[in-house]
Amino acid sequence: MVEEKQISDLFPSFEPGLIRIMSEKARLREFRAGDLLMKTGQHIRSTMLITKGLVKIFREDDEGNEFFMYYLQPGQACALSMICEIKQETSQIMARAMADTETISIPLEFMDQWMTQYKTWYHFVLESYRSRFEELLTTIDHIAFRNMDERLLHYLKKQQATLKSSRFAVSMTEIASDLNSSREVISRLLKKMSDKGLVRIDRNVLEIIHLDL
Repeated sequence: MVEEKQISDLFPSFEPGLIRIMSEKARLREFRAGDLLMKTGQHIRSTMLITKGLVKIFREDDEGNEFFMYYLQPGQACALSMICEIKQETSQIMARAMADTETISIPLEFMDQWMTQYKTWYHFVLESYRSRFEELLTTIDHIAFRNMDERLLHYLKKQQATLKSSRFAVSMTEIASDLNSSREVISRLLKKMSDKGLVRIDRNVLEIIHLDL
C-alpha cells in the first residue's frame, strides 16, 4: 500500500478519488542501481510511476549492444508498459535503474477502468505518451540528420540536465553504447572537446565546463 500523501506530493494533478484507489491498489517497489526493471520479451503485468531515482530506457540487440532512448525521472511513468498492456504484447525495451530507485507499481488491469473513470489519469496517460513520443522523435532526428559530434553534444547536455550536475561518472564505452558508436570515435571526439576546454575528463568521470559553442 502506498501512502496517499506520497502520491499527491508527486502527482498533484490527480483527483482525490484516484489518489485513494491508487493508494489501495498500488505497491511500492525498490531497486538498487544497476537492477533491471524490465527486459525484452517480458510479459508486462504492471505499469510503473517513478517516485525516486533515475531509470534508463534502452533497446538491446541480439549481441547485447545497447541503444539509449530516454530517461524516466520522479513524477514520470513508463508509457511503453501501458502500450504493451493495451496491445497484449511483450516488452520490446529494457529499463535499468541508474541510481537507487523507487516506483509505484500499478496492476495494468486498472488501466482501462481508470482511463474512463478519472479524467486526471486519462490526461496523465496521454501526456506520458506525448512526452515519450517527442523524446523518441528527437532521438531519431539526431540519428538521421546530425553527425556524431552534434549527437555527442546533445547527449552531454541531456545528461547534464537529467542528472542536474556538470560532473558525473560515465565511461567512454557507455557513451559509445548509448549513441550506437564505437569507443574509439567517442574517445576522439571527447579529446577534441577537452582540447577546446569544453569538458574535463578524469578516468571515468566527465566534467562539463561549458557546452555553448
